[in-house]
Amino acid sequence: MREEDIPVLLSMGKVNLYVWELEPGMVHENDAARRLASLCLGPGTIAAGEPSEGKIGINAATDGCLLVNTEKLNAVNATDKVMVATRKGGFAVREGDALAGTRVIPLVVREEVLEAAERAAGDEPLLEVRPFTARTAAVIATGSEVASGLIEDAFTPVIVRKLAEFGIEVTLTVKPGDETPDVVAAIDEARAAGVDLIVCTGGMSVDPDDNTPGAIKRAGARIVTYGSPVLPGAMLLVGYFDDDCAEGAAGGVAGPSGKKAPVPVLGVPGCAMYNKATVLDLVLPRVAAGVPLTKRDFVVMGEGGLCLGCKPCTFPLCPFGK
Repeated sequence: MREEDIPVLLSMGKVNLYVWELEPGMVHENDAARRLASLCLGPGTIAAGEPSEGKIGINAATDGCLLVNTEKLNAVNATDKVMVATRKGGFAVREGDALAGTRVIPLVVREEVLEAAERAAGDEPLLEVRPFTARTAAVIATGSEVASGLIEDAFTPVIVRKLAEFGIEVTLTVKPGDETPDVVAAIDEARAAGVDLIVCTGGMSVDPDDNTPGAIKRAGARIVTYGSPVLPGAMLLVGYFDDDCAEGAAGGVAGPSGKKAPVPVLGVPGCAMYNKATVLDLVLPRVAAGVPLTKRDFVVMGEGGLCLGCKPCTFPLCPFGK
């Protein structure tokens, strides 16, 4: 240090200088950050350079859906003196996007603290970016008014636009009307076409002539949920055609084993035609990445699932809430 450095130090509020020596069993914050970052690095992720002031970031190495091992993340963060902060899992990310940051709280930390965090994380990484794999989709636009041409189909263009954001092309559009046998036949046609995703629009409410949910079930889908604790979007249906995953069958995206995955089918309520953000936007990233959805995935959407149409947006789960 030189005499001319003193005013600079004083301007930073530094009136004392300390000399620190690393003791055995202690880990510097930069080295600790590297070890914490290694707990996060799963497929599709990459460390964002070297630690700086004890912090290191994790970025997306590919476009895809961010998956967070919430249970393990919470276990790590329950360890005193360490932290890992991530983006909300289940949403789309692009290559280069920041996903997480890690650091220890003090300048140095005992080795056993890091070992406890590593035990809490276990053998699986905290983060993964699952690439988008779905490439084709069929849209089945129900409604007698649409089939007869009395009104223009305004729903399909919305779905086409949303799917295109994930690289999914709508290769088949069918307008079967409202009758259950006709909707079932349209679904069968979509399955025979071998698309990766089937989207049914309209006919999802509780009116007696809203037959889309029943038609999806009659077509052979395994229903994961009909209804979600999200507004707008409570009438969403999510199901899968498991028999389409047999080798040689139409539809489905081939996984690592070479076998095709079940084909998802979505029954999308009318609110998705008018609202910028609905439950559809919460499920599409995972559907596009071939991540199986379960009933629990929807159960946990209740907290933060109420959209108030705020400007700026305060919808906690909203992908547009920036």
